[in-house]
Amino acid sequence: MRVTVLVSGGGSNLQALIDAQSSGELGTAEITAVIASKPGVYALERAAKYGIPAHTVCRKDFAHSAEWEAALLAAINETQPELIVLAGYLSILGDGVVRRYAGRIINIHPALIPSFCGKGMYGLRPHIAALERGVKVTGATVHYVNEIPDGGEIIAQKAVAVLPEDTPETLQQRVMEEAEWLILPQAVRQFAINN
Repeated sequence: MRVTVLVSGGGSNLQALIDAQSSGELGTAEITAVIASKPGVYALERAAKYGIPAHTVCRKDFAHSAEWEAALLAAINETQPELIVLAGYLSILGDGVVRRYAGRIINIHPALIPSFCGKGMYGLRPHIAALERGVKVTGATVHYVNEIPDGGEIIAQKAVAVLPEDTPETLQQRVMEEAEWLILPQAVRQFAINN
């Protein structure tokens, strides 16, 4: 099963998928392409290290969002994916991409949806919000992507304790290690089994 991974930064979730693929944990799923939202991100180096074809489609290169969406859709179409994984991808997909690949796009979100999610909740923001709210448990969610940011059907969740001494950075790291890097490969494997 061909998997295209969309990334925007360091690519730690991409690495978790690559490691799972290397150990056979992804089953029949295979990462066949990576598309980055901007040049120079470390995720592109990770892809190159493992011989995974990678492309960049940068929103800033286009005058209008419709042009960017068309270019992104063309780049995705070229990879012929059976599953698209948003692994720390910070751009919100346009309706055209979501409709074209309905039911075949999943995202990893660093909180337990419906908490600390939606437009603008990415990077450290969900962790800052969790600490400000004083929650004792946070975590990560894998969900299908629809037209509503973080609004698609939930596939998997894993809880992570919030510790009294946590900073947004320590919480982010622990959520990645204890939740994101585990449930994202599991969700990809399950998708491959079911499809």
